[in-house]
Amino acid sequence: MHDDRKLVEARLERVLRERIRPAVHPLTTPLAVEIWSTPGEPVPVAEGLAAPTRPIAPGTPWGTPWGTSWFKVTGTVPAEWAGRTVEAVLDLGFTPRTPGFQCEGLVHAPDGTPVKGLHPRNNHVGVGSPVSGGERIHWRIEAASNPDLDASGVPFQPTPMGDKATAGDAPQYVLGEMRLAVFDETVWNLAMDLEVLGELMAELPVDGARRWEILRAVGRALDAVDLQDVNGTAQAARDELAGVLAAPAVPAAHRVSAVGHAHIDSAWLWPLRETVRKVARTASNMTQLIEDEPEFIFAMSQAQQFAWIKEHRPEVYARVKKAVADGRFVPVGGMWVESDTNMPGSEAMARQFVHGKRFFLEEFGIESDEAWLPDTFGFAAGLPQIIKAAGSTRLLTQKISWSRTNTFPHHTFFWEGIDGTRIFTHFPPVDSYNCEMTGRQLAHAAKNFKEKGVATRSLAPTGYGDGGGGTTREMVAKAARMRSLEGAAAVVWETPATFFSKAEAEYPNPPVWVGELYLELHRATLTSQAQTKRGNRRSESLLYEAELWAATATVRRGFPYPYEELDRIWKTVLLHQFHDILPGSSIAWVHREARETYARLAAELEGIIADAQRALAGDPSGGTEIVFNSAPHTRRSVPARGASAQATDGDGVTPVPRDGGGYVLDNGLLRVEIDGRGLVVSVYDRTGDREVIAPGQAANLLQLHPDFPNQWDAWDVDAFYRNVGSDLTEAADVRVDGGAVRIERVFGRSKAVQLLSVPADAKRLDIDTEVDWHEMEKFLKLAFPLDVKADRYASETQFGHVYRPTHQNTSWEWARFEACNHRFVHVEEPGWGVALVNDATYGHDVTRAVRTGADAGTTTTVRASLLRAPRYPDPETDQGVHRFHHALAPGATIGDAVREGHRANLPERRITGTTEAVAPLVAVDNDAVVVSAVKLADDRSGDLVVRLYEAHGGRARAIVRIDGFAIERAAPTDLLERPLPDAGPPTHADGGVVLALRPFQMVTLRLPRS
Repeated sequence: MHDDRKLVEARLERVLRERIRPAVHPLTTPLAVEIWSTPGEPVPVAEGLAAPTRPIAPGTPWGTPWGTSWFKVTGTVPAEWAGRTVEAVLDLGFTPRTPGFQCEGLVHAPDGTPVKGLHPRNNHVGVGSPVSGGERIHWRIEAASNPDLDASGVPFQPTPMGDKATAGDAPQYVLGEMRLAVFDETVWNLAMDLEVLGELMAELPVDGARRWEILRAVGRALDAVDLQDVNGTAQAARDELAGVLAAPAVPAAHRVSAVGHAHIDSAWLWPLRETVRKVARTASNMTQLIEDEPEFIFAMSQAQQFAWIKEHRPEVYARVKKAVADGRFVPVGGMWVESDTNMPGSEAMARQFVHGKRFFLEEFGIESDEAWLPDTFGFAAGLPQIIKAAGSTRLLTQKISWSRTNTFPHHTFFWEGIDGTRIFTHFPPVDSYNCEMTGRQLAHAAKNFKEKGVATRSLAPTGYGDGGGGTTREMVAKAARMRSLEGAAAVVWETPATFFSKAEAEYPNPPVWVGELYLELHRATLTSQAQTKRGNRRSESLLYEAELWAATATVRRGFPYPYEELDRIWKTVLLHQFHDILPGSSIAWVHREARETYARLAAELEGIIADAQRALAGDPSGGTEIVFNSAPHTRRSVPARGASAQATDGDGVTPVPRDGGGYVLDNGLLRVEIDGRGLVVSVYDRTGDREVIAPGQAANLLQLHPDFPNQWDAWDVDAFYRNVGSDLTEAADVRVDGGAVRIERVFGRSKAVQLLSVPADAKRLDIDTEVDWHEMEKFLKLAFPLDVKADRYASETQFGHVYRPTHQNTSWEWARFEACNHRFVHVEEPGWGVALVNDATYGHDVTRAVRTGADAGTTTTVRASLLRAPRYPDPETDQGVHRFHHALAPGATIGDAVREGHRANLPERRITGTTEAVAPLVAVDNDAVVVSAVKLADDRSGDLVVRLYEAHGGRARAIVRIDGFAIERAAPTDLLERPLPDAGPPTHADGGVVLALRPFQMVTLRLPRS
């Protein structure tokens, strides 16, 4: 035989496309179709089933953007098809795009029972195998005409389609054919045989014997197919392939644990309400596939999505619960949603696991040991401790493979967090959370696997995701052929827990990666959609206050603790921390609703706080002003105010004119000079006897950069944005406004107004900024060039802080040109430092430069990222008014930074009553130990739960006291408030609980009220 390799490959591709795949359905007959379109939002199933319909023919446009249409599909199986396998092939008007980004449907029986989801690559519905002939078909399809936001073929273009309010009403789709069809399983299997062998052949060495063996077999099979009678000759063609398909994998073959998967974004290019339906469609398909394929295993994360099915599609949920009980449908991850992990605060990150794991335990009796975050945009260094404290020990993610500068050196390793906790971690080398079981993907996994020689296995999340769809029967068929196939990785369906157990057993001492898992991509998600980020931060702070004061009022006044309200609010906040909502990478509809939701939650939480504080304060007519301070630190040390301070009637000092223009703010601790441009040209720390601002430079400097990344508009900011920029130094107005200096700047189509003030008794410069933002594709920064020589700086993260270098010695440091902080950034020389704190921003950068001339000092510049203006997926991102609060704290230690960060986010509250003062319910005698939560136990036992952590990065001894009841027993617990089996009883002394904490250690104490 002398067949040319390229000719055989080309022949295979055409014969598959034009002859074999069409022959899978050799006989078809049309179904009758009628339609009813809802006038507004989706309606209940019963209403959709009962709605009047009108006939619609193939080729007819249908479906307004984000609309819902109910199709009535009827027909009869021809009598002559008796004994054959029959299915319906239902084409809603699918485009070549993958599932999840276009129209979808859910087929219902006449009684409303969900039958199966419809997606562009999974559009068949079984009728019978075999049929008797004469079976009557009557289905109703709830079809969503979700617009394809990239339908133009050019991705990431601004579009009004991302919000129902701006999308218009033009039909989005053209109805395709709706037919009954005979399913020829032999031809379908031939197609699967040829696809697997063709894909494998393409990945094998050109000069390898196995490739040519397959090539010859494929050639013989194609010769055996009569192109005019594919159905009659398919088995003969399969016989020619049997030998090469039977050749077993070599013992050293890479082992792939396939896990059915449908990574469904809880919101992204669709609103939350549509995700509810996407999950139901996908779960319907996966439970059906589980019934059809005995080896198939499907895993689904995000307790919120299970809860949606339970609430909205109980019939589907019943099927899910049965499959879970059978061990085939596996809840994984143990989190409420697959959240962002950079920006959620300490407690929010902990509650992701609390609420997720508790749901799985209560609903299924299952506790997932794996954190499952395939698509999250990088991982904060505090996460390992949280995972372990939730009772888990493993993590799976794939996203770091997207990094653009450096290739991560491991696929299986220990990840060590800031406190020393290590988590067994796996990055699937298939480099996809949407594996389709192609030969190319599996060959890539085997070649890419970094642990060759010491480990043999990896995991492949298999199925269409992002917008849902899940695993298909074709993927299962391909996996079956590669269970043991020479030249291919060996594939087996396994649960994540089984994979991890085997991986740990064969690789007990993997390498260790210490610190954050920084994604060298999607850095702009720390800034996009500023109001969503402010809503998240404010919600976290209000939840802390609500739990604290409700618990205090319950213990001291018998106040009814609002369990249900707090549980519901927490779950709503956690949902909005999903990795395309909080990061700002969803459509306009999502963020519009988020703003509305945050406003509603804030009002509700303010009400809970007010009611609890009123219960503590007593009769408001009492006339005594009571200060409620929610900040964790109850002690503070502030030097006495110097004689030069000029007190005002408020909390600040009065600005005085400055020689040469501008103003001076001086409270005896800090002297701040603001020039005529409204720029801070001097901040003098009187107690530290040194200048803060680098010589010849100005702080509080707004800087504007062009911002047009190469891809992923809302997600990315590329390093070249720094090449061009302008300093906003022109001021329209600089004047005194009460106890502050007011600066107004106009630039482009936007305006910024700032108020700069210095409190009377604190060493800090407060900066309140309001921006009326109307720029496009611009990036706004707030810069502070500091006269500090710092080789590294600290950023607050969950339960501590992480250090990052200020230099760029290697490509790893260079790639961190935009990073995340929570409430503070801190730079320090030995013995003296500066903190920049905030109330709502996360993105920032820190750079260093050595000055020339006689000074030759080092300038460390800290810049807070305020606003962006990307145009995709929301073309109006961040347009409008925004407010930010920052404070510059000279002479600050890490402890000062922690305290100032809490102060900026938890302002004092003052009300009148009859009580003289409200003492803290929980007191800690060491400022290095911070209280992150005070609440009542979730099991409603009435026990008090206190969570604390060491915040300075050193060892700390502290005594925890309760002012409200005697501590007779205290139990260290996990995050789910269950006693830790290996923890002995804590030491008691001086009426409190004694803690000895290692650096950044987090502890949860459960304190029964007896």
